[in-house]
Amino acid sequence: MKRNKTGMLKKKRKDKIFYTLFATPAILAFLIVIAVPFCLGVYYSFTNWTGITQSTLDFVGFKNYIDSVTNTRFQYSIMITIVFGLLNFVVVNVISFSLALLVSSKVKGRNLYRTGFFVPNLIGGIVLGYIWQFIFNNVFISFGEMANISFLANKFFLSDPKLAIIALVMTSSWQYAGYIMMIYYTALQNVPTELIEASKLDGATAWQRLKKITIPMIMPAFTITLFLTLTNSFKQYDVILSLTGGGPSTMFMGQAIKATEVISMNIFNTASVENMMAQGQAKAVLFFIALVVISLIQTSITRKKEVES
Repeated sequence: MKRNKTGMLKKKRKDKIFYTLFATPAILAFLIVIAVPFCLGVYYSFTNWTGITQSTLDFVGFKNYIDSVTNTRFQYSIMITIVFGLLNFVVVNVISFSLALLVSSKVKGRNLYRTGFFVPNLIGGIVLGYIWQFIFNNVFISFGEMANISFLANKFFLSDPKLAIIALVMTSSWQYAGYIMMIYYTALQNVPTELIEASKLDGATAWQRLKKITIPMIMPAFTITLFLTLTNSFKQYDVILSLTGGGPSTMFMGQAIKATEVISMNIFNTASVENMMAQGQAKAVLFFIALVVISLIQTSITRKKEVES
């Protein structure tokens, strides 16, 4: 017995060493790429760091944070990010779930549809932005002139602040909906067909089956998709960069600013374009905290729904 115990202990030690060796590269990568830069960023946000080699860094406390939240451009960026994020959040999930129901039905060509809907997600954000820039500035206008649709013929979507936000939502939804659709589709495959057939025999309508059976049974999928779309919507950058570049100009509180400059773009412009690195870091920290809080609230709500269902 003692020999067996000794052998088991030795095996456990070897396993721990083995697992540690395999995990070490991933841990080192996480520390070097994420943990250490994040901690340095938090530290720099409390200093007068300019991004250039400095002999000494002066500790300025919460000055960068105060300057950030009182800055008109940053206040507008927060507002427009919330508007874009919520619109994109709703549109992507509605479209994705509808597409998932379509491709999981008995419609002909559903495999082809599934592939086609997912393909836009494979296109890079920068390329996608330029493609849709051409569509909004040329295709829509030409089609409007040919079809005699004055709204399309006379509207430059990317030069109107309100329409530019709609254009961003359309582009982002077109790219991301296919990816979220696949998560919903996978979840729908796990809904027992026996329940659906039994509900049909009991006279349940399609809406009743969807509300009482399908949605409650795939609530874990909703937790994942809502989290992904929420965080992706608030972190959007590359598509906006190539599609609008933050423009067009608009007035906010008596100041001319960029109408589609979301928080991520505002942080980049502050740090890299205006060379205000410390203030850019402060904005990034505030953005990180906001995302964490919003994500925790969303996941806690959907987790409760999972338990209730």
